[in-house]
Amino acid sequence: MSEKKKKNAPQEEQPQADTAPETEQAAEKAAEEETFTVTREQMEQMEQLAKMVSDASDKYLRLAAEYDNYRKRTTKEKENVYADAKADTVKEFLGVLDNLERGLAQFAEGDPHRQGMELICRQFLAVLEKLGVTRIEAQGQPFDPQKHDAVMHVEDENVGENTVVEVLQQGYQLGDKVLRFAMVKVAN
Repeated sequence: MSEKKKKNAPQEEQPQADTAPETEQAAEKAAEEETFTVTREQMEQMEQLAKMVSDASDKYLRLAAEYDNYRKRTTKEKENVYADAKADTVKEFLGVLDNLERGLAQFAEGDPHRQGMELICRQFLAVLEKLGVTRIEAQGQPFDPQKHDAVMHVEDENVGENTVVEVLQQGYQLGDKVLRFAMVKVAN
């Protein structure tokens, strides 16, 4: 390269490095200083558009919230329908269990028919247990109107007040829900 070119080359690089920050600053300054004139009609039109956007956004948020509530409500209703159907079905079978237990009481101890009935009753109770059905403990327990249905009262000084002395019909519950109250005799 000739000496003139060598001298000019470093000088050209220097101004480019100095002008880059200046052009960025000038561009930022121009963007800040840029102003527009808007007529009253245009301003009103922009306010109407802003209001329409705000209303549409509000409607969308409300619709999304309503849909979410609807989804949660229908899910809960489906669960309740299943639980209610299960409870209603099990209630009908409790009468069958009562009759099996009555039939069991008709046979003497050691009778082969009694042994067969005992197996059937145990199997029936195992199925109910799998479904989550449990017996309500009543004998010797304090009377609980949430679980017991008192159909008789007796005066007995050997037993504490409001204590269940006899279970006339066994009660059952599914989880926390009472399927059938236990019919009991209570001491006063």
